[in-house]
Amino acid sequence: MTNQADARPGKGAESAPVVSSRKVRWWWSGTVVAAIVVAVLLISRNCSQSALNSQPDSKSQHAPNGSVPAGTVIYPEPERHHILGKILYDHSPPVGGNHAPVWLNCGTYSLPVVNENAVHSLEHGSVWITYLPVLPQAEVDALRALVKLSYQGKERYVILSPYPGQSAPVVASAWGYQLTLQNPTDPRLTSFINYFRHGPQTLEPSAHCTGGTGSPIG
Repeated sequence: MTNQADARPGKGAESAPVVSSRKVRWWWSGTVVAAIVVAVLLISRNCSQSALNSQPDSKSQHAPNGSVPAGTVIYPEPERHHILGKILYDHSPPVGGNHAPVWLNCGTYSLPVVNENAVHSLEHGSVWITYLPVLPQAEVDALRALVKLSYQGKERYVILSPYPGQSAPVVASAWGYQLTLQNPTDPRLTSFINYFRHGPQTLEPSAHCTGGTGSPIG
């Protein structure tokens, strides 16, 4: 007959460690939480990097030449959604805001152009020069010559068109900026073009001013 006392492990005998189910649950929960935290950090880092990479490349943007000419008025234009159909603008000619999905090809036009397309070109960094249709032909020719000399590469980034009913003989517009002029030979017109043509106000520096709509005559 075996002695029950002899069947129990002695004081110095080794025994297998016992881990409670509560400790297992805590360990498992902690591991899952840590894994989730690491995953969130990695996703956040990747998203931040993607956002940085998607920012406009300032190197592709034209460096301003000179300064903003005297008399230029600033008009904040926070809205820039693509809208189909006619849009009621708060300025005439408009200097920004919601616009058509297709931009206007830059160049010289002999007839009025569509506001909604021209505003899209302003978003791309174009300068839009408009004049009253009653302007003498000699002055219109002078404007056309100035605009052609002001083109920037194949994209041009300058538009010229008549605009019935505007408040001044000549108006120069860029996104959020406008200058009214009584004389097309005013030197401030050249300064406005040089500063704002694909300048610091450009919202999409890498966007085109060709391949849109419209057939400029020059």
